[in-house]
Amino acid sequence: MELQRNAFKHALAAGRLQIGLWSSLCSAVAAEIIADSGFDWILLDTEHAPNEIPSLLSQLQAIGRAGATPIVRPAWNDVVLAKRCLDLGVQTLLFPYVQSAEEARRAVASTRYPPQGVRGVAVAARASRYGRTPDYLAKANGEMCVLVQVETRAALDQLEAIAAVEGVDGVFIGPSDLSASLGHLGHPQHPDVQTAMRQAAARLKAVGKPAGILSSNEDEIRRYIDWGYRFVAVGSDVGLLARSADALARKFKTAPAPLP
Repeated sequence: MELQRNAFKHALAAGRLQIGLWSSLCSAVAAEIIADSGFDWILLDTEHAPNEIPSLLSQLQAIGRAGATPIVRPAWNDVVLAKRCLDLGVQTLLFPYVQSAEEARRAVASTRYPPQGVRGVAVAARASRYGRTPDYLAKANGEMCVLVQVETRAALDQLEAIAAVEGVDGVFIGPSDLSASLGHLGHPQHPDVQTAMRQAAARLKAVGKPAGILSSNEDEIRRYIDWGYRFVAVGSDVGLLARSADALARKFKTAPAPLP
């Protein structure tokens, strides 16, 4: 069994726009449904969702036969959390709250086997098809994709240094935490936050590093793409379910009463 090619990593490197969806429902059924919707990537969140390794495994199995690349956001930039995801076969990780080049280097190192990194070695994990992938240990590093999340004023000050770290494939700008850090909690649409996000995209483009972002507002999404963001989450499974359910309830709860 050959090592799976990381389609998302290679598409980013080629400059192709990658459209994704955030997934926080922690459900294999939901993951299977959205994986066949045509998105380039699906983000399985473990930072702000009650996802643990067993449920993460079932979601990866559900996504496996679809065309979307699964991306996992670990709960923290931690070598053990990263290792457990990688052993499940995840090839792309989004590390939250990266504040410096040193933290970015730590994230990259956790995804690489020695001597390039510090990833622990398991010889019969799901990642190597339980030992059936020839030379997995020698080839795995080349298909790993590391995305780092910049979401504070302090991290923005270090943006170019973070982006320049060898092995960082893309930089995700976190609108919610960034707006809080800039003094506009809950208001990522504030002009100061929007300016910072536009400048971040331009700065990343200048150093040749793809920028990513999340929004569920179509006008915002198209604006961010115009600004140069290249991997863009255009909504979430939670948001889709909540909005559709709310709209359906309103449609019938507010319908006029039938005539007697």
